[in-house]
Amino acid sequence: MRPYTVLIADDHAIVKEGLVSLLKGHGFDVVGAVADGDELLDAARRLRPDVIVTDISMPGQSGLDALTRLKAEHTDSKIIVLTMHHDAELATRVMRAGASGFLLKHSAGEELLTAINQAVEGRVYLTPAMTREVIERMAVSSSEPEPQLTARHREVLRLILEGRRMKEIAAALNLSARTVETHKYQMMQILGVASTAELVKYAIEHRLITE
Repeated sequence: MRPYTVLIADDHAIVKEGLVSLLKGHGFDVVGAVADGDELLDAARRLRPDVIVTDISMPGQSGLDALTRLKAEHTDSKIIVLTMHHDAELATRVMRAGASGFLLKHSAGEELLTAINQAVEGRVYLTPAMTREVIERMAVSSSEPEPQLTARHREVLRLILEGRRMKEIAAALNLSARTVETHKYQMMQILGVASTAELVKYAIEHRLITE
């Protein structure tokens, strides 16, 4: 059986080198190590690793932004967030965005190995230090009423999540680009977000579009 391939994203060289050494020492094939969100997106699309281990705070796009975009593209890579932020709200956002794991940088190396092995088996790993808080927050979020988007809103939203431009969406739905923009801004008002990036993030976190 081939070793699992792993891509690492962290802007701290010492952390990155430590992760590479840890994973290689336990039989993983580290196919890349990048330092920002833009490089992460490029490497993830090019290398298609089994697992991505990423920090949150990085130059350019954050790890969460990259996670959101890759999930919108239906990546097969399992994504594990490794961060210094002990923040239950952040962990909840990460898990709802589709991550396969969330753990803290001060955790032992064995915890990361456990998270990776669980991820490739199709399971989700959440650091025990935050499990209760995150589960409680996710339960509250899941009980909130679903925003009232129209069928046309959802058609437009699905194409936005696929990375289509406004002109492409207009052509696909036989609408004017201005009408598509109107639908987008209506959704932004309904969902209480201020940008297309936030709209994409909200839609994925709250699973507004399902296969």
